[in-house]
Amino acid sequence: MHRHLGIGLSLLTVVLFSARSLDAADRPNLIWIMADDLGYGDLGCYGQKVITTPHLDRMAREGLRFTQFYAWATVCAPSRSVLMTGLHHGHTRVRGNAGQKNPLAQSLRAEDLTVADLLQKAGYRTALIGKWGLGDVGGAEAGLPRKHGFDEFFGYLNQTHAHNHFPDFLWRNEERVALPNKIIPVGANGAGYATEAVQFADDLFADAAVKFVEENRTRPFFLYWSMVIPHANNERARELKNGAHVPDFGPYADKDWPDPDKGQAAMISRLDGYVGRMLETLRTLGLDRNTLVLFTSDNGPHNESRHDLKRFHPAGPLSGIKRSLTDGGIRVPMIAWQPGTIAPASESAHVAYFGDWMATAAELAGASLPEGRDSISFVPTLRGRPADQPRHEYLYWEFHEGGFRQAALLDGRWKAIRTGRSDAKPVLHDLQNDIAEKTDVSADHPEIVERLVKYLDTARTPNADWEPKWAARQ
Repeated sequence: MHRHLGIGLSLLTVVLFSARSLDAADRPNLIWIMADDLGYGDLGCYGQKVITTPHLDRMAREGLRFTQFYAWATVCAPSRSVLMTGLHHGHTRVRGNAGQKNPLAQSLRAEDLTVADLLQKAGYRTALIGKWGLGDVGGAEAGLPRKHGFDEFFGYLNQTHAHNHFPDFLWRNEERVALPNKIIPVGANGAGYATEAVQFADDLFADAAVKFVEENRTRPFFLYWSMVIPHANNERARELKNGAHVPDFGPYADKDWPDPDKGQAAMISRLDGYVGRMLETLRTLGLDRNTLVLFTSDNGPHNESRHDLKRFHPAGPLSGIKRSLTDGGIRVPMIAWQPGTIAPASESAHVAYFGDWMATAAELAGASLPEGRDSISFVPTLRGRPADQPRHEYLYWEFHEGGFRQAALLDGRWKAIRTGRSDAKPVLHDLQNDIAEKTDVSADHPEIVERLVKYLDTARTPNADWEPKWAARQ
């Protein structure tokens, strides 16, 4: 084990967890549902007052609501990389959004083991439906989903393609599937586009997710359902001043709001309906008591649709949004649901993050967790045994856009954020007494700062694609 992981002996127990023989009936089906750019305060069960989310609110009443669960990046690709690999932001393969300029930097490689690989080898039927973002055709084929443990894939390979909710094609495995939507170049040199919208991608993903469950009802399955909403259509935001591109405004059509606000609310209520449909499908098929469903978001809320953040308060009591290392950019909703196993209307302050999914899935599937993972199973929390729950000593984030930044969390309470070079002085926040991270208390707690600085200095391993520019000059 690497000392700089900062996880301590509690992880060693999990790493040495041996595979055990389990009957299929003893292994739950696993569904990980992830929204894109949904904030901590965007759901009614997390304090939202304007947007209605009755199905997710019911899911929380029937299950477990985490209050300090973290995505593992403040933007898309690295958060997904951590989720898949069980390695934190300083160890995982993809550490930022590289886009199409450097597709290999945003791609898993052949040697990268994913949670889908683990579950597939354990006998689960596996599917990814929606947005991938960790491999593509045209030079990054090593990261394609079916090379990383997924039996089936339907959706977007790269995140730029996913910026359009009405694309003219999607991918099914490695084949392009044409859609009736038309993309019409507009602007100078076709810099933007307009869309003749017929089929909304997330509607298709909801249909495909339900179909996968219905077709695999008699065997263990793992579904990674990676929605695109409520992410903005960024091109539409530039051209039409409204990135909230949705088929209709639903219950918000008659509101005296600008269209971006109507669209943003409609997208969130629409995804709420998708989740309700899935939970009802599980009930109807008699799979609800043997299926663990987790709902979360890949990072904090965006403002790319030009909607009014003051109307919705999408980060709730937290400060910052997407691209912030304050908790508003990285703390996300997490609801766990499995009737008969998870106690209804329960709540947990256990500090967990995306990388913990690998250890959790391994324990539930009766599989061995690969060595060296930054992953602690939260099964004890799901089963209502908080006294048995191992905990992280440290958590770590970094961000590469607009200058290098790092953040670390000690004991779930002390949060350090460092901007620039490794010798820069960090700010320190006490989340226990200042959840909004308004006050820098570094001068009052030099010993805490010293511990966090030592961790920040050792938390990351070199990665040629994601080295801070100043590091090359040292």
